[in-house]
Amino acid sequence: MTLYVGYTTDLEKRLLKHNTLKSGAHYTKIRRPVKLVYSESFDTLSEALKREYEIKTWSREKKLAHILKQSDLL
Repeated sequence: MTLYVGYTTDLEKRLLKHNTLKSGAHYTKIRRPVKLVYSESFDTLSEALKREYEIKTWSREKKLAHILKQSDLL
């Protein structure tokens, strides 16, 4: 399983693009299907970008532990 961290203003549209478009990011194209296992919402883009950066600095183990703690999807 590969973990992907990113931000969007339209989560459903972003997932659809990751899973169906022939063009776009090679990273997600070769790791289909992309499955959403955790998300957070923010009031501003600035807040979202800060959180994205914070999570991207975490180790894989810390990300998995956070996901497991917050959801029952894994």
